[in-house]
Amino acid sequence: NWSAGYIEAVGIGAPPDRSIGKINARPLALRAAKIDAQRNLLEITKGVRIDSQTVVKDFTVESDVINTQVEGLVKGAQVVKQEYMSDGTVEVTMRMPLYGDLSRVVLPAALDKKKEVSPPAPVAAAPPSPTPTVTTPAPAAYTGLVVDARGASARPAMSPRIYDEDGKEVYGSANVDREYAVQQGMSGYARDLNAAQSNQRVTANPLTVKCLRASGPGRSDLVISNADAQSIRASAETMTFMKKCRVMIVLD
Repeated sequence: NWSAGYIEAVGIGAPPDRSIGKINARPLALRAAKIDAQRNLLEITKGVRIDSQTVVKDFTVESDVINTQVEGLVKGAQVVKQEYMSDGTVEVTMRMPLYGDLSRVVLPAALDKKKEVSPPAPVAAAPPSPTPTVTTPAPAAYTGLVVDARGASARPAMSPRIYDEDGKEVYGSANVDREYAVQQGMSGYARDLNAAQSNQRVTANPLTVKCLRASGPGRSDLVISNADAQSIRASAETMTFMKKCRVMIVLD
């Protein structure tokens, strides 16, 4: 659940045949359900996209230390629901935060690795047409950024990037304070534009821009217009709100 910031999985367990009808049947079924939920949770966690190039599994394969840490976090997941069925089985729902401990394990490596990734190729610009002279207003003091990515088939990630049409990075690992990124991810996600604009993450006066297209293998990097990129760069408070990861992305 990218909007609420957690990973959840369900496990089902049954008591061993030799314990059916005995006093220890339920505890054994509950234990089996928890193990099943943890296994499912680990599978989901390893598929979580860190950025457009990598998922958690990529780092667990590369590093035994990261793999052990991720498995430890899954084993410490919280049971949020358990149901005893009439047939003797038990269904358990387990949940763990998407950010905090998990991102502390995988995100620093991802932020360092992102420096090696090439930006998307710029789109060939049309021949310039004569434009009237426009007086540039004073830079606005925006408190956050909302990117409307509906219709772009974009996908969520813990560490997305935003580029302009020329392939220049507008928002990425170079802009953020690492601790903010670890604690809450580099952006929040919503399915509704109004909800994103009113989210406390971007506070009172966010700048809203439209995503032109998603890029990268995981389609979690976003491309916005050069004009919108200039508005972001011109904001008097850009460095502050980017540093604190005050970015919301609206998905379909």
